[in-house]
Amino acid sequence: MIDAVVYDFGGVFMASPFEAIRRLGDEKGLASEVVLDIVFGEYGADTDHPWHRVERGEIDLTTAREQIHELGLAQGVEVELFEMLKYMGSDGGIREPMVASVRRVREKGLRTAILTNNIVEGREFWRPMLPLDELFDVVVDSSEIGMRKPNPAIYRYTLEQLGGLEAGRTVFLDDFAGNIVGAEAVGMIGVLVEADPTAAIARVDELLALVD
Repeated sequence: MIDAVVYDFGGVFMASPFEAIRRLGDEKGLASEVVLDIVFGEYGADTDHPWHRVERGEIDLTTAREQIHELGLAQGVEVELFEMLKYMGSDGGIREPMVASVRRVREKGLRTAILTNNIVEGREFWRPMLPLDELFDVVVDSSEIGMRKPNPAIYRYTLEQLGGLEAGRTVFLDDFAGNIVGAEAVGMIGVLVEADPTAAIARVDELLALVD
């Protein structure tokens, strides 16, 4: 039995930003894993990498851009963060089947939330893309609260915002395996969203079928 479903934003309702960066690296003849490491750092950890700091709202995007550029130069790679962000934002629109899944969850009377690692400068871009007030009871943006996935504290914070729900009765969807590991570490039910989200949506429907 479940009481709530929590969703990441990028990679769940939109195509994965990690895949976009990989393709851009390929187009520029750069090793995609090297580019990902320069831009995002060790994403399955919560560190002082510039991208992690901007997601926690500790520095602004321009500062992160400069620091990431320096990290790239140290490895002999020219990395322009703003170009990459533009590329990430051009990869398709909202996944309507995932929106329909949220509506089915709510029709069952369950609570819903978004838990996103995001940046202050991105709020005007992503928030209008979904009817947030209609679809979600809670929206947790890492840059607003100074915490980011996979820090266990941000999952516990989300559960508290949902009314103190039990982790073991709450489902969490994300496209990054490290964030799923973080959620499962606090007891949540993790569902990995792949490039084709069909299997993840089907898994949520399976869990909904168990709700009275």
